Amino acid sequence: MVAATSKNKKTGHRQSRGIQRRRAIFKSLHDCTLAKGYVKTTLADIAQGADMSASHLLYYFKGKDSILEQYFERVSVRFLERIDYFSNQDPRKQIQSLADFWFKGETSTVKEIGFMLECFGAAVNDEALRVIKTKFDARCKAYLVGIFDSSPSVFMQNSKGAAEISYGLMIGLRSSVYFDDDIDLPDAHRLFITSMLVMCGLE
Repeated sequence: MVAATSKNKKTGHRQSRGIQRRRAIFKSLHDCTLAKGYVKTTLADIAQGADMSASHLLYYFKGKDSILEQYFERVSVRFLERIDYFSNQDPRKQIQSLADFWFKGETSTVKEIGFMLECFGAAVNDEALRVIKTKFDARCKAYLVGIFDSSPSVFMQNSKGAAEISYGLMIGLRSSVYFDDDIDLPDAHRLFITSMLVMCGLE
């Protein structure tokens, strides 16, 4: 019994250490991508940032793309959990909460927008990333459909079509903040809320 307990403790310690190292690797990938871009980031860069050798890093991940795929999936899940949390609110409040989440806070600094765009760009030629992004897009659009279905009126009398347009608006505004000096996050926040309220018949 004592031996079994000792073995379980050792296994738990190894798992905990593995989780910590994976987190360090994810953080290093994130930081390296912000500093020099995903394409220019090497496996050696990520390993150095995680305070380990490249060969040690390969014990946890198959390569650089594998790290990004798993990290992007984790981030997508966290985003969707936050969005789902708003679903019990009335449409006007949901729009406000979604705009605050998407255009304010830690995830919406210009650097973080850049990281998101790096992930989207990588998804063009990475099948695993493309699958993750496709699921993420579908969930976000379904959430927007729910807002339109609960609203007094719907733009174009079609919740699905309105959701496609509003999702394009949301992603487009967030990208514009990164590339266009004439628009900042408060502008994007205001434009998204104003447009959504009109599309939902709330203004």
